[in-house]
Amino acid sequence: MSDYLGTPDYVHGTPERLGVLLVNLGTPDAPDTASVRRYLAEFLWDPRIIEMPRALWWFILHGVILRVRPARSAHAYQKIWTPAGSPLLTESRALANGLRERLSGHLGDRVRVELAMTYGNPSIAAALERLRRDNVQRLLVLPMYPQYSATTTASIFERVTRELGRWRRIPELRIVNQYWEEDAYAGAVADGVAAHWREHGRKHLLFSFHSIPKRYFLAGDPYHCYCHATARRVAARLGLAEGEWSIGFQSRFGREEWLKPYVDVLLHDYAHSGPKRVTVVCPGFATDCLETLEEIAMQNRDAFLSHGGEAFDYAPCLNSSPAHVDLYEQIVRRHGAGWPEWTAPDDEAARVAARERALRLGATA
Repeated sequence: MSDYLGTPDYVHGTPERLGVLLVNLGTPDAPDTASVRRYLAEFLWDPRIIEMPRALWWFILHGVILRVRPARSAHAYQKIWTPAGSPLLTESRALANGLRERLSGHLGDRVRVELAMTYGNPSIAAALERLRRDNVQRLLVLPMYPQYSATTTASIFERVTRELGRWRRIPELRIVNQYWEEDAYAGAVADGVAAHWREHGRKHLLFSFHSIPKRYFLAGDPYHCYCHATARRVAARLGLAEGEWSIGFQSRFGREEWLKPYVDVLLHDYAHSGPKRVTVVCPGFATDCLETLEEIAMQNRDAFLSHGGEAFDYAPCLNSSPAHVDLYEQIVRRHGAGWPEWTAPDDEAARVAARERALRLGATA
């Protein structure tokens, strides 16, 4: 039974719509300690993020981490916060708006595009509620992670399906697992690096991906393989030879071993023995965020140059660029193939047929 008492899940005779839900990781509401603590409490409690017995992890999280880390993270967020807010949120919104405008130009009122965050706001529950009110009966979920991992895409799947389980009428559902194989994705990343080099000069290219604990990989998470495949595809697009590029993993925490090589260790070694001129790109992130802007472009840059590196620059994520909108439109078109919104011609006959179908549904209820 629906939990939305007093608000029907479906109003008979209303037109059905296609919904596209973009989901990124999330961000605190503000760069202050209290907001960061709320965000980290939700993020780090997800068993997909931290695979540890819940009782033990609750003690560590609330007894240690949430007493120390929020203030340090809030300081880091303050370095990248803009007048418009969190870069991750503002760029994600701009990307969603660009996709909404693009799809509406083809499908008119038959499509709805919403943005959600796995943790924090806007929440998945709130975004799905808006789609429910617009009578979305076909839903495509697009996690903003090019490479699948149980820590990211699978967490979105669980949260979306848990929320839909409360609905009386479940929409037809499709979820994009990953898109690193898309030619348009590799092309967009390579074109972004090439444009960056035209302005800042060509250097050794270091691909930096967010790390995960090594035991997740050994348990069967394919993320590590997808990151290496991504780097090879982009390097090939750029025509890079062996030795002109490398790959590393960033953002680890805790004492256990994570995917290697670690980016900060690599850069320390490069600063001493070369290559001493480095460009870092982070193709596992759809939009720039704390991990790219503060950790890579500030912390790691400063450490590299202070230990003997000669030049360091960071090539931004795809963010809300036209190439990123193009990519997401292609993904939506391919994964939504066969749904009536894509097959119906945008003319008066189609609109009449849609109205008649809605009336028939209402008459037979």
